[in-house]
Amino acid sequence: MGKEKKSGGCFGWFIVLIVVGAIALALGLTLRNKFHKGGGDAPVPGPPGAVTKKYGDALEVALQFFDIQKSGKLENNEIPWRGDSALQDGKDADLDLSKGMYDAGDHMKFQFPMAYTATVLSWAILEYGDQMNAAGQLESAKNSLKWLTDYFINAHPEPNVLYIQVGDPDLDHKCWDRPEDMTEKRPAIQINASSPGSDVAAETAAAMAAASLVFKSNSGYSSSLLKHAKELFTFADQSRGLYSESIPEVQTYYNSTGYGDELLWAASWLYHATKDHTYLDYVTGSNGESYANWGSPTWFSWDDKRPGTQVLLSRVSFFDSKVASNANLQKYKKTAEAVMCGLLPKSPTATESRTKGGLLWISQWNALQHPVASAFLAVIYSDYMLTSSTQKIHCDSNSFRAADLRKFAMSQANYVLGDNPMKMSYLVGYGDKYSQFVHHRGASIPVDATTNCSNGWQWLESDTPNPNVATGALVGGPFLNETFVDSRNNSMQTEPSTYNSAVIVGLLSGLVTTSSVVTSFT
Repeated sequence: MGKEKKSGGCFGWFIVLIVVGAIALALGLTLRNKFHKGGGDAPVPGPPGAVTKKYGDALEVALQFFDIQKSGKLENNEIPWRGDSALQDGKDADLDLSKGMYDAGDHMKFQFPMAYTATVLSWAILEYGDQMNAAGQLESAKNSLKWLTDYFINAHPEPNVLYIQVGDPDLDHKCWDRPEDMTEKRPAIQINASSPGSDVAAETAAAMAAASLVFKSNSGYSSSLLKHAKELFTFADQSRGLYSESIPEVQTYYNSTGYGDELLWAASWLYHATKDHTYLDYVTGSNGESYANWGSPTWFSWDDKRPGTQVLLSRVSFFDSKVASNANLQKYKKTAEAVMCGLLPKSPTATESRTKGGLLWISQWNALQHPVASAFLAVIYSDYMLTSSTQKIHCDSNSFRAADLRKFAMSQANYVLGDNPMKMSYLVGYGDKYSQFVHHRGASIPVDATTNCSNGWQWLESDTPNPNVATGALVGGPFLNETFVDSRNNSMQTEPSTYNSAVIVGLLSGLVTTSSVVTSFT
C-alpha cells in the first residue's frame, strides 16, 4: 500500500512536470514571438511586443518636426518659439489655405513634396499604427496628417482645379524671417485642365486615398477624402501633363521628371481604399506597361514613386490570393524584390555606393533622404514576408530572409541616430550631439527679435548656434567621405524637410516594436 501511494505520487509529479514544461514551452514561444527583434524568421503574431526605447524615443522626437512646420492658426501648440502664421494664405483665391506645412527651412508650401509627405505618413500609420500606439505616438501622427489633409481639401475647390503652391519662391528666398513675421506676397497658384499637372494631382489623390483609410472611423471625413481622391485621379489621368511645365518657376525647386509613376501610385492607393478592380486593372494594364519600368529598380523619393508602388502592390500579391496570379501584378512584386536585393549589402546585386560607415549614398544634396526611404520600404517588405510566412527572396544565386532586410533597415536607422563616424545624431533633438546650426529660419531667429524680410539675414550669417531647437528635424546628412559641416549656410547638409520627416517616422515606426502588419487596410 505504501508502494502504491509512493508510485502514485511519483506519477502525479511526473504529470505536473509535463504540464509545467508544456506551459513553459508555450510561454517561451509566445515571448519569443512577442519580443522578437528580427534575429529569426518566425512570423510575429498578435499585438506589438515591448517598445525598443531607442526607437521609441527617436520616434517621439521625429514627430515634433511636423508641429514646427505647421502653418495657420496653431492648435494645442507645444513649440514655444512657434506661433500663428500665414493666416491670409489663399485669400487671393477666396480660399482658406492657411493650414498645411512649410516645405523645409523656408516658408513655401509646395504641394508636390507636401502630398508625398502625407502619403508616406498615411502608409506608416496604416502599416504600423499599433506600434505607434504602443509607443504613445499614434495620435500625434494622425493629428499631423489631418493638418495636411484639411489643407488638401481646401486646395481642391473644383474637380479640375487644384492649388499646388502658396508663396512666390523668388520673393520668399530673398527673405530671412520668422513665419510669424512674413510680409511678402504669397500668391496661390493652381493647376487646371488648361494648365495640367498630372504628377502633383495624382500624388495628392494618393495622399487623400491613403488618408481616407487612416480616418475611416470618421466616416464623413473619410468619405470626403475619398471623393476628392477619385476626382483628382480622374483629373490627373484625363488632363495629362507635367506641373513643372505648366508652372516653370517650380523647376528650380521641385522639378518633376514624369507623371506616370504618380498615376500608378495613386491608382494603387485607390485600389486599397475602394477594392474597385478598375484601379487594379489600371496598374496592371497598358498604363503599367507604359510607366512601371518593371525589372529596373529605382530610388523612392518625392519625385519617383515606382519603388513605393512596387512594394505597395506586393502587399496585394502577398495577401490577396484571388488576384495574386495576375502576371503583371507579379512583375511589380519581382521588381520590389529587385529593389530589396539592391539594398542588402551581401546581395550579388547590392548597390555599391555606400559610405564606409554603411550608409547608402545616392545624392550629395540631402543625402539621408534615399537611404531612410529605402530602409522604410525594406522594413515593410520584411514584415510582409513574416506575416505571409514567406521564407526567402532570391537575389541571383543567393537568398535572403526577412531578418536580413530588417537588419539593413536597422543599420540605416542606427546610422542616423549616432552609429556613424561623426558619432552624432542627424535627428535634431535626439542624443547628446546633433546639428546646432540647422538651416531653418524660425529656428535661427530669437522669438523676441524684431525682424523683417531684409534685416533677418544677420541670423543666417551668425556664428552663434540656433536659439531655438528644430526638434525632430532630419538634416540633409553627411558627404560620401562621412564629413558633416554644421553651418546654416550649408543647406546641402543642414536643411531639413517635411518629406525627410515622413520617411524617418515611417522607418522608426516599423522598428519601434515588432508585430505582424495587417493583411488588409479595409
